[in-house]
Amino acid sequence: MSDPRPARAPNPLPDFCRLPAVAALFAVGALTVTLMWLAPDNTRGWRGYSIGMLFVTWLSMLIALALCYARPWLQRLGGWMPYAGVWLLIELVVALASAVARWMDVALQLDLVHIAPSAFVRDNLLIAALLGAAMLRYFYVLAQWQARLAAVAHAQVDALQARIRPHFLFNSMNTVAALVRVDPAAAERTIEDLCELFRAALGQSGSRDGTLGEELALVERYLAIEQLRLGERLRIRRELDSLPMDYPLPRLLLQPLVENAVRHGIQPRREGGEILLRGAREGQALLIEVSNPLPAAPSTPGHGHGLTNVRQRVAYRYGARAAVEAGPHEDRFMVRLRLPLQPPPAEPN
Repeated sequence: MSDPRPARAPNPLPDFCRLPAVAALFAVGALTVTLMWLAPDNTRGWRGYSIGMLFVTWLSMLIALALCYARPWLQRLGGWMPYAGVWLLIELVVALASAVARWMDVALQLDLVHIAPSAFVRDNLLIAALLGAAMLRYFYVLAQWQARLAAVAHAQVDALQARIRPHFLFNSMNTVAALVRVDPAAAERTIEDLCELFRAALGQSGSRDGTLGEELALVERYLAIEQLRLGERLRIRRELDSLPMDYPLPRLLLQPLVENAVRHGIQPRREGGEILLRGAREGQALLIEVSNPLPAAPSTPGHGHGLTNVRQRVAYRYGARAAVEAGPHEDRFMVRLRLPLQPPPAEPN
């Protein structure tokens, strides 16, 4: 089902209220001061270098503060105008800060600047114009890359949400048909579980995040259906008591992992096996593990799309602080998600 809502335009500007953007501003300024100090014709020593670094630090903080407060208004501009607005605002802040610094140097008789006030302001404006244009170009390319990454991630989410394995649906309906006369209540519960799975797979494509509690509830509905089909062959052990159930989690993130565990770890084994769902806090990280026994004989290999999709969605949602590890461990296959306890805020729909 297609979403009738118009696609949201990608965010064109970085968040200058956050540390990465502030650090980028300071790093560019500090690198410029260092290169100027290392120039062959430079006659200033460590004192001049220290003063330059102090001025750059003060200037970076002023620029970041101005851009942080002006960002909501700049975002309303269309096309390339937000970047032009940022560039002009940087120039204005540099001009005012340079004029104030030169005035303080004269008023306090510090004798730190040995050129005319107009030349000092002009030179700083030229340097800021070149560096600002280069930084804005970098931010623009970064925003375009993030927009493409978001489009790929959303397309993969939509594909995953729109996919219900035909064999799973066929087996579930056969289970319902067998239970209708023998156990009508169990048949009704199975239909309700199927409805919830379809609702999550097909009806929530516009929602960005759910919660860990909602995802675990969906996993339980999936396992309830498979339990009816596999019977005593499927055993579940849960160690999830210490998890924050309101933790923001992308929808259908854990269910594909559990589905793979059932398909590759339980179905090929005549005696079945145990699926372990475990969660714990480790420092500033949240660990979630899904493991299943390894079959005696290799099962039909999958394409790995589910695990790849989970990896990419975790990387896109939580950044470099998150990780997905998967592989055999002793006699079991384990998938471990390491997520930050304080995830970055999700972008609004």
